[in-house]
Amino acid sequence: MHLEIITPEKKIFEGEVAVATFPGADGSFQILNNHAPLVSLLKDGVVEYKSKDVAEKIYITGGVVEVLKNKVILLADGVQD
Repeated sequence: MHLEIITPEKKIFEGEVAVATFPGADGSFQILNNHAPLVSLLKDGVVEYKSKDVAEKIYITGGVVEVLKNKVILLADGVQD
């Protein structure tokens, strides 16, 4: 599936991933290929995404995620190092 992570300042990541985990407002949840359509608020926390070769983690300060037809768009309020 295709994942984009965007903040108001810049695009953080764009590429194909096998799985992504998000800090939902009601708890952490995971998105896999062919997931049902979804829009969810996110709280501060760690976003993890994995491709065939790479596993990455970033810390976001809230945001919104949309899942539709194997495309996942994360609009993050901000990221911290």
